[in-house]
Amino acid sequence: MTPTHPLRLRAFRLLFTGRVLSLLGDGVVPAALVIAVTRVTGDVSALALVLGCAMVPRLLLLPLGGVVADRFDARRVALTTDLVRCAAQFLVGAELLGAFGDGPVLAHIAVAEAVGGAASAFAMPTQAPLVAGIVPGSGEGEARRKANALMGVANSATRLCGPGLAAALIWAAGPGLAFMLDAASFAVSAALLTAVRVERVPLPRASVLTDLKEGWGEVRSRDWYWTSLVAHATWNGAAAVLTTLGPAVVISRLGGEGVWFWVLEAGAIGLVLGSLPAARLRPRRPVMVANLGLATYALPLALLAMAAPAPLLIAAYGIALAALGFLTPVWETVVQQQVPPQALARVTSYDWLLSLAAMPAGYALAPPAAAAWGSAVPLWVCAALVAVACAATAAVPGVREVGVSGPAPSASPATPGTAGKPGPQAT
Repeated sequence: MTPTHPLRLRAFRLLFTGRVLSLLGDGVVPAALVIAVTRVTGDVSALALVLGCAMVPRLLLLPLGGVVADRFDARRVALTTDLVRCAAQFLVGAELLGAFGDGPVLAHIAVAEAVGGAASAFAMPTQAPLVAGIVPGSGEGEARRKANALMGVANSATRLCGPGLAAALIWAAGPGLAFMLDAASFAVSAALLTAVRVERVPLPRASVLTDLKEGWGEVRSRDWYWTSLVAHATWNGAAAVLTTLGPAVVISRLGGEGVWFWVLEAGAIGLVLGSLPAARLRPRRPVMVANLGLATYALPLALLAMAAPAPLLIAAYGIALAALGFLTPVWETVVQQQVPPQALARVTSYDWLLSLAAMPAGYALAPPAAAAWGSAVPLWVCAALVAVACAATAAVPGVREVGVSGPAPSASPATPGTAGKPGPQAT
């Protein structure tokens, strides 16, 4: 029997619509935040402070967010975090629009962004259990693959459109309106989630520490998962180095600011184009193929290190980001099929944690490395690390063997209080 297309499922349509709206709002905010803080303070360190206020709580609370999403209803957790983030972004918008006094106060913005960052730590692990609880996993995961591909296209498209929309809003009414739009998107997403019903597997009573250990046990017991996480974290750290050093190299040696704009646009377009075939292609070894695709990120890093002609860099960056666009839905589908539903949020929270933690490390290490040895050295090192880390996963037996043919049993013992305790599947 042909699996139902996910958009024919009312619950998925509601989830997808809310996700698109909140992603679009989030796509607007980064540019608006930079402009807002710059206008308020004119100080780069102040911008770093605000960004850190949003990032640090997210990193610290992500594992706990995975526990909460697994232990409680993922839909309710997502709905609650949408409301919290709606309030945080509304307060920033109101602050920038002068609703609370003569002018915006940096401390108020920083606190609101910290609250929003903490809420996102609980929101991020909910997407996988929401999709797995709504979309059937039968038929070799075809419906879920299509659902995750749709989510990937939405994420890529909003990243492509977000900066342009942000520029229009800031030009028309200032950055405050952009934050109001983001707040509204979270409000609508929360309203849509109230009409969604998601199947879930209840967890036995246990301590938070036990839940955290069990989640890590699920990660550690799967060689295809933890080795891929190492590769993905390496990719993210290298991406942070490229983002930090790339603009200076391009502007000084490859033609100026306009060239850097086209590099970023090529990447955004590549993300969209790469996510499109993920709904149809069914490689026999999906994780291996996707990880090998990530190795192509070594090419723009190497071309940037050589200060190669701009057209080559632009094309290579587009191809590398297309590989990322393909990996994301493929990876999420495999994870949803192979990880027990009652541990899914905790497992994905560790995925997010490693990926996000690698980026600040890249941001921090790139400038001193470039100052000591020149920008070419760290770029070459990152190119080598990405190529080796991503390609080496093909030597791992689990990476070559794992597929999307159906959910795998938990690797942990089926004893009371463990994440691997048998129970009804989320589908």
